[in-house]
Amino acid sequence: MPPDPSLYINRELSWLEFNARVLHEAFDPRNRLLERVKFLSIFSTNLDEFYMVRVAGLRRQVIAGIQHTGADGIPQPQQLDAIDARVAELMELQRKCLYDVLLPELEQHDIKIVGMSELSRADCERVDQFFQSQIFPVLTPIAVEPATPFPYIPNLALLLAVQIKDPTTDASRLARIRIPKSLPRWVPFGPEKHFVPLEQVVGANLKAFFPGMEIGAFGTFRVTRYSDLDPAAFDEDDDLLTAIEEQVFKRRFAEVVRVEVEKGISRELRDMILRELLDDQPPEMPMLSESDFVETGPLLDLGDLMWLATMNIAELRDPPFIPVTPPELRDSSRSIFDAIRDGDILVHHPFDSFSASIEHFLTLAARDPNVLAIKMTLYRTSGDTEIVRALTEAAQSGKQVAVLIELQARFDEVNNIAWARALEGFGVNVAYGLPGLKIHTKTALVVRREADGVRSYAHIGSGNYNSQTARVYTDLGLLTANASIGADITDLFNSLTGFSRQNLFRNLLVAPRNMRSRFTEMVDREAELARAGKPARIIAKMNALVDADIIQHLYHASQAGVDIDLIVRGICCLRPGMPGISDRIRVISIIGRFLEHSRIFYFANDGKEELYFGSADWMPRNFDRRVEVVTPIEDRHLHPRVCALLETCLADNRQAWDLNPDGSYVQRKPGTDPVVSTHERLLQNSWGLLSLPLPRGDGEKPSAAPASVHQTETQSAAPTSSS
Repeated sequence: MPPDPSLYINRELSWLEFNARVLHEAFDPRNRLLERVKFLSIFSTNLDEFYMVRVAGLRRQVIAGIQHTGADGIPQPQQLDAIDARVAELMELQRKCLYDVLLPELEQHDIKIVGMSELSRADCERVDQFFQSQIFPVLTPIAVEPATPFPYIPNLALLLAVQIKDPTTDASRLARIRIPKSLPRWVPFGPEKHFVPLEQVVGANLKAFFPGMEIGAFGTFRVTRYSDLDPAAFDEDDDLLTAIEEQVFKRRFAEVVRVEVEKGISRELRDMILRELLDDQPPEMPMLSESDFVETGPLLDLGDLMWLATMNIAELRDPPFIPVTPPELRDSSRSIFDAIRDGDILVHHPFDSFSASIEHFLTLAARDPNVLAIKMTLYRTSGDTEIVRALTEAAQSGKQVAVLIELQARFDEVNNIAWARALEGFGVNVAYGLPGLKIHTKTALVVRREADGVRSYAHIGSGNYNSQTARVYTDLGLLTANASIGADITDLFNSLTGFSRQNLFRNLLVAPRNMRSRFTEMVDREAELARAGKPARIIAKMNALVDADIIQHLYHASQAGVDIDLIVRGICCLRPGMPGISDRIRVISIIGRFLEHSRIFYFANDGKEELYFGSADWMPRNFDRRVEVVTPIEDRHLHPRVCALLETCLADNRQAWDLNPDGSYVQRKPGTDPVVSTHERLLQNSWGLLSLPLPRGDGEKPSAAPASVHQTETQSAAPTSSS
């Protein structure tokens, strides 16, 4: 029997509400000013990716006549209409945020973005000198000739469209000039921290590009193209690296799904741009129309505001913090392998140092003469990375090094192909995974010869082996010498690099093998315990909850009497608080200084609590189309840390938003209660192991009241529900 569509929130509309929460952070005066500029930039780049992947994908489904819908049952054309309406509202809020709020507040701190018409004569001369020496030699004007194909327009490139007229022949042409990322978008002039947009500098000097021509209307525009890969196009017999390279090249010429133009651009210039873009559209795709044009304001590509957000003005930015070295690793006289042998080590980034834990683990493994082999997965990694250097150093010293690189990591395909070839050049055994499956797991295995035999040391994480994102993403990592976990990871690597169908694992939950069934069984077990009157509770923290099947099991558990708290940063298709269906389910989203990225799962299990964490969200792609690993946290001495983290999130009244049954979110406010901010608490202690203040009762209540953490075999350490 198909699920009732009314019980599910549409995935795309839920994502837009997530981005609305990001935009709200740009409005929130409690955030420091340049941090608010940062959130506005993130909102803009998030929306770009949404159009490149999700909106473009829906449009392709409509053209292909695909009738399949999600659990919410909304057909693709209606989804696109709803997206257009909500995006229009958000874009209007974005304009108000920038022009009515942020720019005026920046001016109060003498940070200005002004137009060319506002410059003094002396400032104009300085900008003109900069144009002649730094800008003009770099740019290349391209005129569109009637008998030649329309020149290629790169995805997301900022361009200046110019109407030019030959006074001799009276012929009009459309020309364009690309505003490159290699030049500063915000051109400084006169006083420090005063800037003029680069495109306006170019627009004021158009005669230099078209001497002898009459300059008509001009304005900026920007196109968004379909930019996803099509895994279905990869055959099992294909060379995966070559096939992905071909798709990455072809997507440069994919269809346009959105055309942004600056506010006030002339109708004639819009029509000229549209006529030329019609020739650029692949024949199998729908023709562009006026409805695909979006006026986004005087400034386009607000992602470039990130440069302003990173200006070194201490009073306008979050205070810097220094990640701490985990207590187990502070004794520099002991090897990290000795520390791991003494007991599992659990770390919480970015509060616990990534370099002092994970990078140190792999760097030491590369240099340790007793290490025989290193195996790991790479989904996204940073540019100048200690981890890649460690892998190449290990291979060159004669160690067996095997790396599984995911070539299909969205928008990192080119980087990962380059890393794959570089690693192979140093003698690393590189494998590319399996067609139809993304390798999303974050696992590493170090095999070491010791006095009592060969021992395996493992790292399992929820985040990428990326030192840059490890500074801003919250993620868990486990360093362990547990023999069963080591054996499971060995089996997993062998199944991915060799040719096997490993379905049985001792401890780990592995997708697409046993993860879906194991999670479903644990949810159903809590329901059975609740029916029997025994302690039952579920807390799950993740990035997204989309899978209709597990949502259905959560509904059944709620109806059986299980209290369920979900901490879902982004998309959530479950409707909480529906009488008789999900009235025991509460959902919050935490948005703030750090991007919540960890996936943690708690099951009360009649007082014999179980805790898990790993790389997987509860989405069909994670269960069915990706290689994922979730590990149990078996050392019960570590449970208080994770439970304190969950308590902190659930008690938050500063960064948390409550999800309503209709899909809307309401931000919690402390009122006169003490402020509980998840990220502020974690900056004081990596796990939030601080006493939580008692509410006075006149603020908006959190969805769950924190409980004391007791670690025994018979009592739950998780927060208890307030309902």
